[in-house]
Amino acid sequence: MAKPPSHNLEPRKGTPATSLDEATFRRRHLEQFADPAFDKLRAEVERVTAAAWDAYSHHRKAPHTRKAGPGFADPDYDLSVDWLHAREAIAAAQARHDDPGARPRILLISGSSRSEHTCPGEMSKSYRLVQIAREAIEQAGGVETEVLELHRLAAEYGRRIHPCKACFSTAPALCHWPCSCYPNHALGQVQDWMNDIYPMWVAAHGILIVTPVNWYQVSSPVKLMMDRLVCADGGNPDPTLTQGKDARRAKEIEMAGWDYPRHLAGRHFSVIVHGDVAGVENVRRSLSDWLRYMHLKPAGPLAELDRYIGYWQPYATSHAALDHDAAMQEEVRNAARTLVEAVLAAREGRLTSAGEALEQPRQK
Repeated sequence: MAKPPSHNLEPRKGTPATSLDEATFRRRHLEQFADPAFDKLRAEVERVTAAAWDAYSHHRKAPHTRKAGPGFADPDYDLSVDWLHAREAIAAAQARHDDPGARPRILLISGSSRSEHTCPGEMSKSYRLVQIAREAIEQAGGVETEVLELHRLAAEYGRRIHPCKACFSTAPALCHWPCSCYPNHALGQVQDWMNDIYPMWVAAHGILIVTPVNWYQVSSPVKLMMDRLVCADGGNPDPTLTQGKDARRAKEIEMAGWDYPRHLAGRHFSVIVHGDVAGVENVRRSLSDWLRYMHLKPAGPLAELDRYIGYWQPYATSHAALDHDAAMQEEVRNAARTLVEAVLAAREGRLTSAGEALEQPRQK
């Protein structure tokens, strides 16, 4: 019998270095103080820049830590206080989700980056469609709603979703739930919104996403959120297993067997995609496929919608086109009603999916 190939688990290296010298770091750091209002504070700004250089040069990603404590594989490991707070928020959201006495919750996500509060000068059609859906959900009754307005990424100070660093592709155990890549204080990668967004998804029994088509894809804010939700699908809830970001250790854990915990499994979803000239069907399919892959459940055929608004008509009149498209407005209401129906039926034990108890031979 042929001997099976041995696995070299040593992490591959060779990407060009990204470390900055002090002069380059200072120039970049000082760019955020270009406003003349800072001119009289130059001495203070210089001291802040010096402190930032010290944090950067000493790689202090998580300057505030505490012992992991009971419940972790290594109780003596120093965990980031930021991560522990994010974990606590998720635990509270999960407890709310599981509470049989709490009303079911539906999270509505407005995916466009456009609003009148920044350069476009006008609200998005995605936001309008979310409001139509929300009104239908509230009229149906029996559930609570929460709205996530992703356009705030472009319009609100201190709102960021940093890009996924693809830890999962090194090994699933290296991708922590919730994400431990941020904040990274040494690199100035702070104010990450995902630690607020994760509990919204966890607390929800139903998710309704509305997105425009941007160049045959979902919008930039939706894609950022999607990528950062990878940790919710097979991510490691115990960073002490990998001693933080020890890539070699994470590879060994995967090879020993990883169970791919699905942290959002069982929630129902609805997807509404709108466009101007092309791409709605493919974007709707990609969103639905992604949600199914995370073991969320489609609420029903009427809950997945792709439509054009003002097809090949001027962009300047697109809101008027939506005003006149009474059929699409009703389709959005029906998508929302279908999601409510699925959520309530599942809560009462009246809705099941055939085959859901079967174990897949391969997870991801």
